[in-house]
Amino acid sequence: MSPLSLIFLIIGIPALAGLIYIFVRGSTGLRRYIVTRIALTLPMILILATLVFFVMRIIPGDPVRSALGPKGSPETVARLRDQLGLDDPLLVQYGRFLGDMARLDFGRALTGGRRPIVDEMSERFPATLELVIPATALALIIGVVGGALAAAHRKRPTDYALRLYSVVIYSIPIFWLGLMLQLLLGVRLGWFPIAGRIDAVVGTTLDRTTNILVIDSAISGNWTALGSALWHLVLPVLTLGLILSGVFVRLTRINVIETLQMDYIAAARARGIRERVVVYGHALKNAMIPVITLIGLQVAILLAGAVLTETVFSWPGMGQYLVQRISARDYTAVQSVITMFAMFVALISLAVDIIYSLVDPRVRY
Repeated sequence: MSPLSLIFLIIGIPALAGLIYIFVRGSTGLRRYIVTRIALTLPMILILATLVFFVMRIIPGDPVRSALGPKGSPETVARLRDQLGLDDPLLVQYGRFLGDMARLDFGRALTGGRRPIVDEMSERFPATLELVIPATALALIIGVVGGALAAAHRKRPTDYALRLYSVVIYSIPIFWLGLMLQLLLGVRLGWFPIAGRIDAVVGTTLDRTTNILVIDSAISGNWTALGSALWHLVLPVLTLGLILSGVFVRLTRINVIETLQMDYIAAARARGIRERVVVYGHALKNAMIPVITLIGLQVAILLAGAVLTETVFSWPGMGQYLVQRISARDYTAVQSVITMFAMFVALISLAVDIIYSLVDPRVRY
């Protein structure tokens, strides 16, 4: 089983089991809401895939000429175009593309030895997950704690400092922040490695099952590999997580301030409940509802940031793979990666909507 299939099973089976449980045990309104969201997600994936398909055929450049180079003879070009089905009518190509996408069969890359794209994604997608998940966690921790702290100290130096941080950090180009962290913490101070996922020598001793190196090293008990993998994660996770934390700080602050003006907060204060409990125990809980929604909206930005982060840190994930294939004009691979990203964003948005409906019952009625 490929690492990509294994990851989908690890994530998909618990998610499907949870969805079935929620659907069976939930109210009629909740079941109706879930069915409606699933029904809307499928056309959204279809529309996104359609846009990718036609845009890739509108942009200038011949993928076959790019793959073969200037020395490709007309006979070789014609034979490869026939093998790829590029001479077929556009609607025939579109129907074949949708059929292949439904089977998660993205064909073969035009460059790099013409390997199956699914095999290349199996090597790259786990690396992107290994970067994106801790970066999201870091952004949420900084954003939620910082936003609540700013709201609790409204119009004080702490509030002004956190508001300034949120504006500045979100305005910094992600590639510039990555380069500065590399220069300061990697080159000048020598604390962290500036590229790659693991030390080359250590990586050869690791048995790769999921190709998520932190998980594989923990499962196999290879603590040297685990330490190396975690050490290589620090700078790219800091880069991506810090950039995303700014918007969470601002949103959490605004919603906590609004919640603190509610009547039940005034009643809690009148009963003598400590301010820390009021802010972090009562107000923050209700202020998290819009933050949950924002997580789904930030997925697309997160993947775009991953492309730049992976490029800066030579991180062998889907983002770096996409940049390489765009440079080689390998539109079969580019089309597949963008379609995969679109499906991932749509499914995450679906999951966030369902979680939102559980947190806030008002949305399902």
